[in-house]
Amino acid sequence: MIGGSGNSSSSSGGGSSSSGNSSSGNSSSAGDQRKAGKPSAALLEAKRRARNMLKSQGSAMAVQETVTDIFQNAMNAKGLVRGPTALIYDETMSQHCCLWDKEHYECPERFTRVLERCRELSLVERCKQLPSRAATKEEVLRLHTEEHFERLKQTAGIRDDERMEELSSRYDSIYIHPSTFELSLLATGSTIELVDQLIAGKAQNGMAIIRPPGHHAMKAEFNGYCFFNNVALAAQHALDVHKLQRILIIDYDVHHGQGTQRFFYNDPRVVYFSIHRFEYGSFWPHLKESDYHAIGSGPGTGYNFNVPLNAIGMTNGDYLAIFQQLLLPVALEFQPELIIVSAGYDAALGCPEGEMEVTPACYPHLLNPLLRLADSRVAVVLEGGYCLDSLAEGAALTLRSLLGDPCPPLVEPLALPRPELAKALLNCICLHRPHWRCLQLQRTYEVAELTQLADLDKEKDNDLHQIARLWIGGPPPVDRYPTRDTAIPLPPEKKARNLARLQVLRTETKLSMPAIRVCYAYDPQMLEHSNLHDPGHPEQPSRILHIHKMHEEYALLARMKQLPMGRTATTDEVCLAHTRSHVNSVRRLLGRDPEELHQLGAGYNSVYLHPRTFDCATLAAGSVLQAVESVLRGESRSGICNVRPPGHHAEPDQPHGFCIFNNVAIAAQYAIRDFGLERVLIVDWDVHHGNGTQHIFESNPKVLYISVHRYEHGAFFPKGPDGNFDVVGKGAGRGFNVNIPWNKKGMGDLEYALAFQQLIMPIAYEFNPQLVLVSAGFDAAIGDPLGGCKVTPEGYGLLTHWLSALAGGKIIVCLEGGYNVNSISYAMTMCTKTLLGDPVPTPQLGAVALQKQPTVAFQSCVETLQACLQVQGQHWRSLEFVGKRLPREPFVGENNNEDFLTASLRQLNITNDSVPRAAGGAEGDRTDSGEERPSGSKPKVKVKTLTEYMAEHKEMFAVYPLKTCPHLSLLRPEEAPLTINTKAACSECGSVAENWMCLSCRTMACGRYVNEHMQMHSLCSDHPLALSLSDLSVWCYACSAYLDHPRLYAFLNAAHMDKFQEPMAWTYACQRREDGCYGLGPDGRNVDDIPGSSSSAGNIYIQLERNNSDSN
Repeated sequence: MIGGSGNSSSSSGGGSSSSGNSSSGNSSSAGDQRKAGKPSAALLEAKRRARNMLKSQGSAMAVQETVTDIFQNAMNAKGLVRGPTALIYDETMSQHCCLWDKEHYECPERFTRVLERCRELSLVERCKQLPSRAATKEEVLRLHTEEHFERLKQTAGIRDDERMEELSSRYDSIYIHPSTFELSLLATGSTIELVDQLIAGKAQNGMAIIRPPGHHAMKAEFNGYCFFNNVALAAQHALDVHKLQRILIIDYDVHHGQGTQRFFYNDPRVVYFSIHRFEYGSFWPHLKESDYHAIGSGPGTGYNFNVPLNAIGMTNGDYLAIFQQLLLPVALEFQPELIIVSAGYDAALGCPEGEMEVTPACYPHLLNPLLRLADSRVAVVLEGGYCLDSLAEGAALTLRSLLGDPCPPLVEPLALPRPELAKALLNCICLHRPHWRCLQLQRTYEVAELTQLADLDKEKDNDLHQIARLWIGGPPPVDRYPTRDTAIPLPPEKKARNLARLQVLRTETKLSMPAIRVCYAYDPQMLEHSNLHDPGHPEQPSRILHIHKMHEEYALLARMKQLPMGRTATTDEVCLAHTRSHVNSVRRLLGRDPEELHQLGAGYNSVYLHPRTFDCATLAAGSVLQAVESVLRGESRSGICNVRPPGHHAEPDQPHGFCIFNNVAIAAQYAIRDFGLERVLIVDWDVHHGNGTQHIFESNPKVLYISVHRYEHGAFFPKGPDGNFDVVGKGAGRGFNVNIPWNKKGMGDLEYALAFQQLIMPIAYEFNPQLVLVSAGFDAAIGDPLGGCKVTPEGYGLLTHWLSALAGGKIIVCLEGGYNVNSISYAMTMCTKTLLGDPVPTPQLGAVALQKQPTVAFQSCVETLQACLQVQGQHWRSLEFVGKRLPREPFVGENNNEDFLTASLRQLNITNDSVPRAAGGAEGDRTDSGEERPSGSKPKVKVKTLTEYMAEHKEMFAVYPLKTCPHLSLLRPEEAPLTINTKAACSECGSVAENWMCLSCRTMACGRYVNEHMQMHSLCSDHPLALSLSDLSVWCYACSAYLDHPRLYAFLNAAHMDKFQEPMAWTYACQRREDGCYGLGPDGRNVDDIPGSSSSAGNIYIQLERNNSDSN
């Protein structure tokens, strides 16, 4: 809403009524009279676009171009009604089973139990059932090799179990049944058929309940229960046949879909987003490429996302945080034309494979925000899931969500994101920041800032996130894989607890819902309130009349429950939010002389009064209460309130800013008093701060008030500091007031979407409201004469859809401001269509603008959100980790499997303090370490001394290595090997995860994080010095310390040559010797030549990932 006609900051940009804009301002003002003669804001916007189009294209071609109406998408939605949800499956898919292991996890019951639960909930008959079909060989060969296809084909119908078991043993986690080939073709063909139906517009969305699964299947290898990669083949089909350019694949199976990743790793047309259990590579499939650093390559760099979960027990809160903070912002920016979900339910509670704790009811909440992207073309394809109860429930609730039913309330309190998740998510965001504009929310820091930390042990207490990678890995490769007894069940007591918990969740999850989707509150008597002295006042009766007529034009009125007219709020009801003296003063306006009312109105801030103001104001409040009653009594799922006068500026004791009584505040108090609610969420997206609502609830923890508004550092109406980000409530209500103040005009769909997903929705989910009330002012809409923002009607539809996932869908949208009658009519209509389940065009979110430099508005948006997160993170724990700062230039990149030391040295030229030229003295000894990074760009840095480098990167040093130790005398550098195999396995256990080489006898053995064989070797042989094959550090067991000395160079260089195919840079103060036999003192000097115990910072080896207590 807006402040009144006398407020210059809120009256900018008026418009003529000919284009649908209400004229604004005081008729006595000469300035406002001049404004009234200007073209409408909508026309100016159209002309601006036309000028830009002419500039960007050839003149001959541009003259023929047409200007797209700013409301074209909303107009296109007029005939769009909810399409069917497609469902595809084939009963024969239950034939695929393991003939030699009846306890195998990938069993037919996975398929049959899902269908049974869908039928129990009467979901199957509500879907458009598609006939299944087999994929053609041509379709399979789009990604798989012909040998791969023929190898599986040759098994068709073979009844020789022994032979098939032997063949299966050649592949990791595979069994082959006589029907496997046929059913694999059927699974792939059915997935392709579903995608065809969605792209052709014959279904709105759909689900493929199929098996065998597919996402592990690689180009020429069966893997992980998978034979043909169903999702990858369907995506490639959409690229090749339908010529789509942007496909988003979301894989939330608990196992990384390495097959899908590999197919599209270089392809910028496909974003692959995987959330999977990793545990530093110790969880199957044990691949380094499953870590967060694998972000794609070539033109596909930045389009591959891995969120590795490094602990079990991840919950709803962890998965929601991933979606809100990373997936959805990227999806909004990517603007996919099709979304395919690899829906594995092995992260669900009770699954023995995943050991996670995502409840079945959470899956609809993950899916819901995606359903209005890609023009609603969302295909869900079954992958894994091995707890039959949670699999069946999760899959059925997913299908229910596709059908448009409300997300079920989450029964259990939302657990907060775990530290392990926060680290992995921030690592992922940090690596993708250079490629995605939407990932700029976290502030950054320069590495020099870490030098200010007095105690490295206190790093957990600061806000600096440090990138780190740890690789443990899995068992060594084998020639034959086990084929029997592969299922490892949970302990009986844990399994019993999980099943009991699942039963409680299923019983208490409310799936019943009213048949009526939307109730509608409107009364033409509210038209009587008008400004008798300024007929062109922005807050005019035609606002609600135009909205009502557009609802009628779009045939929406007949689809909603029309609430009875004439329901006025009683004095007691109004006094829930206002003082009785305020109510009485407005009542006394009845029948007063217009001139007297004009004088009385001038005594308030931006208020006009009419003889029927009291009647209209109580009617507006009463209409909203009627909608609350309908929703909370279970008569309707949601409500639309087309009412005026608006309310959110109205203070407890006086009218303010066109508002008389605070309709939404009264409704919230009414819900609390009469229906016993404990948590009500008010989201106010009016472009002006709802000062009245804030003041009414600022001490009330039962009401969470969130306002996103134009603020302009306090200069925008209603002016003053109350709308700033640091105003968080008072007393018991502290933390329950959230202000998101825009300090620049021009905010559009992208900025609002980021605010919702990265701030509003996380807080709302943590609050867990029982009712959502929206103060829906549409003066931030494109074309509004006063707001100066650019939110589209379809943008408002998207925000409404996201909020409808809360409170079991109990949401009421109540009109506040908005003064372009076209803008508000289209915007409210899109909100209504969204609640009715109709598809609404996906906002473009400035897709073209994203190819240009960030706008001033976007940069200001990021600053505002950063400030809000900094403050609100103190009150909402779901935001704590979001406030962490990220390194401006992280050292970890694609295929960077070494630790930070090597990464840093390879990216920088470092010279020794005492040598004016390159390190090592002679030109021939110099090596250029400024190699091309995986991103393809070379680091632009000046040549620095090691001391300078250390001073700027002090955060890298967890340990200062010893400059010498007495055990160096045991080394024979002249006998050092020319090369050292850094990939060698442990001589005792065969592990390749973290190995060391004894510098005395060349024995290879694993470190303390594996089986501690090197430590045991050192104790038994009395060989103290060992070289890490991972990061090329040297540890002395006798001194219990890391060591750096020129005498080690011959060994380090041999390993460096093997690891990086280049000599290691010389970084020591002494001159390099051919025989490598240096003195035992620091810097290779003879001990006798050293007058004291001085040490040089110039020869310190940089060690990053361990400390003295965490040696090998």
